[in-house]
Amino acid sequence: MNIKTIGVVGAGTMGNGIAQVCATAGLSVIMVDISTEAVQRGLATVAGSLDRLVKKEKISATDKDATLARIRGTTEYADLAGAELVIEAATENEALKLRILAQIDALVPPATIIATNTSSLSVTRLAAATQRPDRFIGTHFFNPVPMMALLELIRGLQTSDETLVAVQDFAKHIGKTTIVAKNSPGFAVNRVLCPMINEAIFAAQEGLASVADIDEGMKLGCNHPIGPLALADLIGLDTMLAVMEMFYAGFNDPKYRPAPLLKEMVDAGLLGRKSGRGFYDY
Repeated sequence: MNIKTIGVVGAGTMGNGIAQVCATAGLSVIMVDISTEAVQRGLATVAGSLDRLVKKEKISATDKDATLARIRGTTEYADLAGAELVIEAATENEALKLRILAQIDALVPPATIIATNTSSLSVTRLAAATQRPDRFIGTHFFNPVPMMALLELIRGLQTSDETLVAVQDFAKHIGKTTIVAKNSPGFAVNRVLCPMINEAIFAAQEGLASVADIDEGMKLGCNHPIGPLALADLIGLDTMLAVMEMFYAGFNDPKYRPAPLLKEMVDAGLLGRKSGRGFYDY
């Protein structure tokens, strides 16, 4: 399948990042959001990101202009009809995603592949909102999208081999390396990452070592580029808690129970970078 036009639903952090990498790779992008203001914010974020690359001499001003020209912002879902691949990149809320996916499915041609950008939700369940579960796949991009090399692909129960191959080819075209995971809570990366961070929070809660020493130990002893507690702050402690609660419910296994300190910090509004304070002050 020759994918030349990409639809992206959602102009927020993930959506505008996906739009940027696709447009940088020479693909036409239709970026949809619910309001003109949201669309304009998304386009401005892309422009700012490209400006930084120009200043670092990674791209030219001409490259920047050409990339921006490939992104069309709109509030009309009907504009997605010309896309061969539509990526839903709405907030990680199942009810919202189900509603959006049903809208997309009703408007795009039968041959169009629909993908959901999710880090935790069931791809099989989301595919059921469409009439094309065989042409539906999970695409877990990592933040910040323009910088992170990985794209985790998740097969739903009915995702076809042809759909997987087409999206793998698309990922290669936009410069991403793919891994393929089954539809299971947390898929592959978060299944390993989030319990590790949760265990680091248990260690801090028990006073095993200081927050700074836990992070320093993992950086220097395990060659991690960032410590687990600093990473929790970056991800957002509320997001971390939601993922661990999903694991706990999905696997019914006490090893996934969220650390009490994590719950307490979320209750206190200490969410990490987004709130200005978490395990560290920002």
